[in-house]
Amino acid sequence: MNPKSDFLSELCDFLYPRSSYYGQFKPEYLVFNANLQEFAQRVNYICNLQTGGKLSPEEAYKQIHILWKQLKHAKKALEIE
Repeated sequence: MNPKSDFLSELCDFLYPRSSYYGQFKPEYLVFNANLQEFAQRVNYICNLQTGGKLSPEEAYKQIHILWKQLKHAKKALEIE
C-alpha cells in the first residue's frame, strides 16, 4: 500500500475522529449522528481558535450559530422528531 495514503488516512482519522453509534438503528439516526459529530468537531476547532486568539468572540459566536442552524436544518430534513 502507498505510505503516503496511509499517512493521509491516519491524519484524517486524527483530525476528524468518529465514534461508533450505539443508539437505535435507523438510517436517519445514523446520518444525524454523523452530522452531530461533525458539528461537535467544528465547534471544538472554533473554540480552540478563539481561545488561541485567532478568532474574536463575536466571530466564533457567528460561526457556531451558523453551524447550529445547519444542524437544525439537517435534523428537519431527516424528519427526526
